[in-house]
Amino acid sequence: MMLKKPAIAAALLMALGGMPAAVFATTSAPVSTSATSLDARRAALNSLLTEQWEYKLRATPEFASMLGDKRYNDQLSDFSQAAIDADQKADVVFLKRFQAIDIKGFAVQEKLNKDLMVQQLKNSVAAVRFKDWQMPVLQNSGIHLQTPEMVAMLSFVTVKDYDDYVARLKAVPKAFAQTMVQMQNGMANKLMPPQFLLEKIARQSDDIAEMKIEDSPFMQPVNKFPAEFSDADKLRLRAAIVDAITQQVIPTYQKFAVFVRNDYAPHGRKDVGLWSLPDGAERYKQKVKNSTTTDLTPEYIHQLGLREVKRIEGQMLVVAKKLGYADLKSFNAMVLTNPDLHPKSRQEILDLYTKYTEQMYTKLPELFGRMPKAKVTVMAVEEFREKEAPGASYNQGAPDGSRPGHVMVNTSDFADRTTLPIETTSLHEGVPGHHMQISIAQELPDLPQFRAQGGYNAYVEGWALYSERLGEELGFYQDPYSYYGHLQDEMLRAIRLVVDTGLHYKKWNRQQVVDFFHDHSGIEEVDVQSETDRYIVWPGQALGYKIGQLKIVELRDYATKKLGKKFDLRAFHDEVLGAGALPLDVLEQRIHVWVKTQL
Repeated sequence: MMLKKPAIAAALLMALGGMPAAVFATTSAPVSTSATSLDARRAALNSLLTEQWEYKLRATPEFASMLGDKRYNDQLSDFSQAAIDADQKADVVFLKRFQAIDIKGFAVQEKLNKDLMVQQLKNSVAAVRFKDWQMPVLQNSGIHLQTPEMVAMLSFVTVKDYDDYVARLKAVPKAFAQTMVQMQNGMANKLMPPQFLLEKIARQSDDIAEMKIEDSPFMQPVNKFPAEFSDADKLRLRAAIVDAITQQVIPTYQKFAVFVRNDYAPHGRKDVGLWSLPDGAERYKQKVKNSTTTDLTPEYIHQLGLREVKRIEGQMLVVAKKLGYADLKSFNAMVLTNPDLHPKSRQEILDLYTKYTEQMYTKLPELFGRMPKAKVTVMAVEEFREKEAPGASYNQGAPDGSRPGHVMVNTSDFADRTTLPIETTSLHEGVPGHHMQISIAQELPDLPQFRAQGGYNAYVEGWALYSERLGEELGFYQDPYSYYGHLQDEMLRAIRLVVDTGLHYKKWNRQQVVDFFHDHSGIEEVDVQSETDRYIVWPGQALGYKIGQLKIVELRDYATKKLGKKFDLRAFHDEVLGAGALPLDVLEQRIHVWVKTQL
């Protein structure tokens, strides 16, 4: 139900982005290019974009690895204060250098390259005052989860890949120590996550530390060595990995669990809303703006959510009545107790996701002219993190095709889940949702890397939610229960507008969020609880889905009305996806220009 990319990439780039001061020294002072030739200015912009991208890859080696760039595979990010300070200074310098480039005479996309980069850097500089890096660990993200999760995203084909991995494992104690320093700084500055969630972090760390060595996620690379490896290399590498796990990684997790439980958790904040932190109102305002790429106020979003909840409830009631139930409450109660609507095993959930994904692949040519080259793979969420994981999420693939994109499915507590949302969620996370949008962006030949590999929450999640509607247009959701699940998933996104603003703007408590879920949906309890905790620790993120979807629907309606018989849905979708992820106002401008050219 969410794009998983933030857990490794965006979380590292946004939250800590550590960078050694020595690298910062490579950035030069701003140089005015306003008087130089057009070709020289274009070359200057492209060169600076490349320089800034390379800087980010060096600063976040895990992100580079996820993209298939192995140059920094033996490193972890530097989370020290010196590195964070250097990274912030680098953003200021890069901002000045980009602003100094005169883009007069540039093509539209070239101008957009500069404008988007300038805006990203401005947002990064503006967010420094809030010191988010001092709250680096949450129950659904953070170094304790991202480090083992990263293993499945690495490619192991050479002996050097394994040697780099050993070096990375040996770097784990230092990275955790630096993280704990930032957490201590957060305690001193009253920048703390809610207390009731912190015990979960300690438990997660204990669970990883207490795994049998053969079951550890860190042992995955030794389960299948490449056939061409010599026996000597296999023995050496296995011994080195086992030694690093037992002597470096496990003791680090044990120490971290003790620190969180005994030293950190007791200082957690009592109120769950962001308003309870220093500069809470301004913090939330900034997160709403970044998440939605709009200037919508929390009050407007809250009221919009209430209207959407009421509208979708009407649609759900129609389905319930057709199935013989007078109201949603009695229908939802039936769903919870009907064994035919619950999976019988973990594997059944995976099989259903695969079935619906393959079904959509056959229909893509009806909706798109441009197709992604890469296919998506359905996988189960790792057991060490499934208790706090969403129902499903997406991990992007490597641009070079060395690792496919993954729809990660939570198969835990399968008897307590229902099959109703699986069809619609498979479209959201895979095709034509996250996988299609992100794969196409990666494959666009003319986009600079920061756009090809980047994203805007409202666009990315808005597209994925819009994609669920495309299944309805194609005649999917033939099972009325599956169609109800489709409506319920849209209801989830409408509820998010209400409860996210409720928590962080209207000062709701946690129980008010849970009650609102129960009053307006039949979402299973396991998801109600994990979703509620997610909104508490990721303020604003959940707003992007509905805001983005409504904008795309609005733009499609605009194009349909303006173009009439000339409207081509395939061409519209290709235009929406044809420039990578965009802020919603930029997407609107793009579609308006496209409509004019069609006329």
